[in-house]
Amino acid sequence: MELMHAGQTVGFIGLGVMGASMAGHLLAGGYRLIVHTRTKAKAQPLLARGMTWRDTPGDVAAEADAVITMVGYPSDVESVYLGSQGIVQRARPGTLLIDMTTSSPALARRIAAQAMARGLSTLDAPVSGGDVGAREAKLSIMVGGEPAAFDRAMPLFQLMGRNIVHQGDAGTGQHAKMCNQIAIAAGMIGVCEAMLYAKKSGLNPQTVLQSISAGAAGSWSLSNLAPRILQGDFSPGFYVKHFIKDMGIALDSAAEMGLDLPGLKLAHQLYDRLAASGGENLGTQGLFTLYARQLELHPNPTQTPAG
Repeated sequence: MELMHAGQTVGFIGLGVMGASMAGHLLAGGYRLIVHTRTKAKAQPLLARGMTWRDTPGDVAAEADAVITMVGYPSDVESVYLGSQGIVQRARPGTLLIDMTTSSPALARRIAAQAMARGLSTLDAPVSGGDVGAREAKLSIMVGGEPAAFDRAMPLFQLMGRNIVHQGDAGTGQHAKMCNQIAIAAGMIGVCEAMLYAKKSGLNPQTVLQSISAGAAGSWSLSNLAPRILQGDFSPGFYVKHFIKDMGIALDSAAEMGLDLPGLKLAHQLYDRLAASGGENLGTQGLFTLYARQLELHPNPTQTPAG
């Protein structure tokens, strides 16, 4: 199977916080980009760089050698791929379809089966690294699908990420992303509580962060999101509302396998509370605002924030 090469046409659907940067790297790599996103105004900076607009995902798929999607929710994935005039129906036989949305493993397998029946190749390839990883082309990409399709897509992946791992057949990329989100969910509770403890104990949180981020407590979230917390920057590199969606998928998948994940359940409850209080469009580090509000309500050092 021929590898994707510069000059070929790549369709990109979904130009949000991460998708816009990812599409930009492909354009810079020499591919012709045709794009669609829910709000055309968001695409204007990319159109000004030479990308071409199409009115529907199906219109994009009809022209592309490969189609990449980076949309919001499993319902969006199902609509753009399996709708009556969606990607699977409109793509030409031989087209490579790559969903980089964090979505349902079961849906990834269903898309793969329907696409295969039409002579299409599919990969589920969710990513980790947030807005910074997308902007700097340092994403971690977890890929499920046929090995030949993975090999064909590698030139595209190498323009967007650095840690690119084939996990297995259809759906396994999504399962790997669930492992990633489970680890982040509990980790963000720890990051927030550590910063809260540093503040309440009278330490300088910046120097505490300097100490603990280089030790056994070190993590991507501690190094990249704790500084944002200390700066009061809760803007989204990854939206709370999308993280809640991911945790819901992970909990549903875990239940199907008979697993009980109490740490994930706790994180899901806390983020649900944050969203209910108006924080759904914050970044995941916005969880700290939930703790900070409770600290203001309980200023006595003997009091502890809910958790």
